Amino acid sequence: MSEKFSPTLRIGDLNDFIAPSQACIVSLKSLKPNQDNKSEGLKQEKGVPEVKTLSKEPVKISLKDCLACSGCITSAETVMLEKQSLDEFLSNINKGKAVIVSLSPQSRASLAVHFGLSPLQVFKKLTTFFKSLGVKAVFDTSSSRDITLIEACNEFVTRYKQSQSSDDERIQTLLPMLSSACPGWICYAEKTLGSYILPYISSVKSPQQTIGAIVKHHLCWKLCLRPDEVYHVTVMPCYDKKLEAAREDFVFEMDYHAGEHDNLDLKIAEVDSVLTSGEVLDLIQSKSVDFTMLEESPLDKLLTNVTEGGHLYGVNGSSGGYGETIFRYAAQTLFGREIEERLEFKTIRNSDFREVCLEVDGKVVLKFALCYGFRNLQNIVRKIKIGKCDYHFLEVMACPSGCLNGGGQIKPKPRQSAKDLIQYLENIYMENVLLADPFRNPIAKGLYDEWLGQPGSEKAKRYIHTEYHPVVKSITSQLHNW
Repeated sequence: MSEKFSPTLRIGDLNDFIAPSQACIVSLKSLKPNQDNKSEGLKQEKGVPEVKTLSKEPVKISLKDCLACSGCITSAETVMLEKQSLDEFLSNINKGKAVIVSLSPQSRASLAVHFGLSPLQVFKKLTTFFKSLGVKAVFDTSSSRDITLIEACNEFVTRYKQSQSSDDERIQTLLPMLSSACPGWICYAEKTLGSYILPYISSVKSPQQTIGAIVKHHLCWKLCLRPDEVYHVTVMPCYDKKLEAAREDFVFEMDYHAGEHDNLDLKIAEVDSVLTSGEVLDLIQSKSVDFTMLEESPLDKLLTNVTEGGHLYGVNGSSGGYGETIFRYAAQTLFGREIEERLEFKTIRNSDFREVCLEVDGKVVLKFALCYGFRNLQNIVRKIKIGKCDYHFLEVMACPSGCLNGGGQIKPKPRQSAKDLIQYLENIYMENVLLADPFRNPIAKGLYDEWLGQPGSEKAKRYIHTEYHPVVKSITSQLHNW
């Protein structure tokens, strides 16, 4: 590994699941008979990836081959990952760029558990810490998540109405709608499942990419800054978010007239770099900062869900709240049923697969599920393929236990089990956070009034939605040529 990696980013730690770990999805079963028949794949067992020797020459899987299924990344990926390292983050501060940090609520929870603080205290202390380094503003991805939820609600209702009003078999691909916020799931779908599954996936960007679009396409304009003058960093719970930020779909070209005879086409990323929760902890420790003793700075209200009284607000759901928020909206909009009480998702197969239903006149009209982990999502994918899936919406996350369990989160302390850590994270996630309807978020309302127009508008589709593409894995052709 390159020495430029952040201390947390080591081969032994690159596991997108705290537990349970899973075998690599990239199958090597088509190997020639004379090779070691004891190895049937690249396996990763609870913590440390084990790559068994298949022949004298090791198999190399690049990022283009990787399905982001277990977070294993080979040393060949150093160049891309170095561009999203702590060194790169600090160097851009020193270059004099306007550095903006957008913090995810899952990372706040991870740091809160580690330091024994509340998420609100962590947010305020991180604002102090980052600004002491030269960062201009620290925002909250809960604000952009509300935009993604509004767009996802609108998209689901549109799909549902179309599916109910047409007998065309092609319309059947509208439902179930699958959430799109998890880059590990998207990567797997594009590279393994092919075009048959992609139409079911919501076109709405993740909260990370939504706040990236807000910063680079709207905030820069509002602040009279060129997008290339702003370096936008997000703090996220998993390494796959680095892959998401690097997608070509989230890079745009900007014409820049440097002088009378100069006309440069600059490629601008909506999110320039992603730091994990663990990397932020490393940064704090490298600066010898007593984090618990830091002052608590006022939060930047421009893109942060904070009330005038200083309370954070957002939706319920540690992986974004897609299932619950869309269910409530659809029940009200489609059937006039206002659900005031907390939704009770019923466990079906295991704790990572839960469902909730709405009945009208004895008929199930809405059936939603939370589907976490590759074992569960593969079962759902098979049902969709054979036309046996009766769900209307699924909140899909690649990690068991969802985003709080991302591979970039701070690891358990000595003698602390992964299961206990997840429980602590879930308990503290909504601490100091008021439950609030995304449609009533004044930040979201302001962005629609000033920029997007209305949910589902052409501008919203241009900046807040995206497309997915089937990708051919180069590893397949390599193996078949052996």
